[in-house]
Amino acid sequence: MDGFGTITWWGFSPAIDLLSEDVSECLEKMHLNSTADPDTVHILLIGGGDIRHILKTMSCSWKHKKKKLHFYIIENNLELYARDLLFFSIAMETRERMGLQEKTELFLELYGNTLVRYQSMEYVQKLSTEFIKMVTDFDNLAEKLPYIDMSQLKFKERDMLEAIFKFWRNPNREKDVFDIEKAWDQRLRAYLGTRYDAIPNCFDWDYSMKMAERGAEILNSRFYAKWRLSGVAFEIRDGTYNVPNKTLASGMIFKKEGERLARRGYWGDTLVSPYITFGLECEEKSFFKKSNNILTRSSVDVAEYNMLQILHELMHKEKYIPSKTEVKPEEQMNKGATLTEITEEEEEEEKTKEEPSMSAASPLDLEYKSLQLDDVRISFLPLNSALDLHKKNKYQKLFNIIYFSNSMVHTLTREIESTFADKASVVLETAKFMIELKKEQTTEFATKIVGLGEKANCKPCGTYDGLNDTFIRLTHES
Repeated sequence: MDGFGTITWWGFSPAIDLLSEDVSECLEKMHLNSTADPDTVHILLIGGGDIRHILKTMSCSWKHKKKKLHFYIIENNLELYARDLLFFSIAMETRERMGLQEKTELFLELYGNTLVRYQSMEYVQKLSTEFIKMVTDFDNLAEKLPYIDMSQLKFKERDMLEAIFKFWRNPNREKDVFDIEKAWDQRLRAYLGTRYDAIPNCFDWDYSMKMAERGAEILNSRFYAKWRLSGVAFEIRDGTYNVPNKTLASGMIFKKEGERLARRGYWGDTLVSPYITFGLECEEKSFFKKSNNILTRSSVDVAEYNMLQILHELMHKEKYIPSKTEVKPEEQMNKGATLTEITEEEEEEEKTKEEPSMSAASPLDLEYKSLQLDDVRISFLPLNSALDLHKKNKYQKLFNIIYFSNSMVHTLTREIESTFADKASVVLETAKFMIELKKEQTTEFATKIVGLGEKANCKPCGTYDGLNDTFIRLTHES
């Protein structure tokens, strides 16, 4: 198995605002579907791997002309739907249950760590009980997460989701249930082969000659090597990270002597890292300053800042402004300060009353309630249903923005074109950070996916660079 794995736990590109001009140069020309709600933008995401683009778009919606947003998600593994539900729930936690800083830490910890703290897995365990009720009773789902729609999933898929949540809920944390450390090491040995004994050099080479060269210098070689070795990306909060993250467990079918055998393990990315999605780009440019030609901050800091910004803007519908007492990054490094410490004062200023801490029992004992989202709806569509959408009348000329991941871009066909609205914006994820590919292969991949778009009457918005662009934007011309 290659280093990318067979399930996309996180995407291979930074989170983007799908409504921004930066992503869709043709947004102003977009014609909303006249047969549906004219104030609603319908956005289809195929193979995103996580909810990064949805969260980013939702958090930035206050910047744009007020429109309702309806997201449609298609993935190829039910474990991804389960994780999506988990991270939506964390992001929408009310202040009575969890503060902004705590949500940020919990989100990133469960998002990118193979090993987590005991209290984090306890949170997942207790929330799984709620999820089981939601997927088996849509009235309960409408009450707890009214913006989530799972009615289009097949009965079998809902049953399998219930089984996933029951696995999460199981309090047994013994390694014989899910030994993710062993699973990770087996993946490393299978991928590296004879290079396994030279791990430090291999990881340093991948960072210096591949990741940094492709614009990911902010990753920091030390943090990147640590994640490649252990699968632990974010250790923002002090504590012991020794509990397997069950949300990263999935099954695979293997053939042995003519028999099909199911095996649970870690089958995701061990090569690129979860830093790419939230830790690569940032509006706060001071994170990218250098001292003695060395970056003073890392992707961990950038990811924490970005999540604070997204969660703040989701809650308050206004621009996130860091505390006025924030010092410059290089001064922080000299003083040994962390972004967590810097945001504590801002967090205190925002509180109108004392908020309980997740480390105490009280937040978990409170009934789960979501923040209100009056202008957003999120629909989970059946697995691998992209090639069948054109067969249903309700999807004809519906989608205004369509996102294809690099692993699912093969579903961009002439058939699916019938679901694109007039002047729809099509966003294609390139293979920029698929570092196993050579430069010429990366360029060739970009040319190939643009060709797929052109066959579906989608034309590039200007020129594109197949090697350096993370996304390629096209416009559908009916």
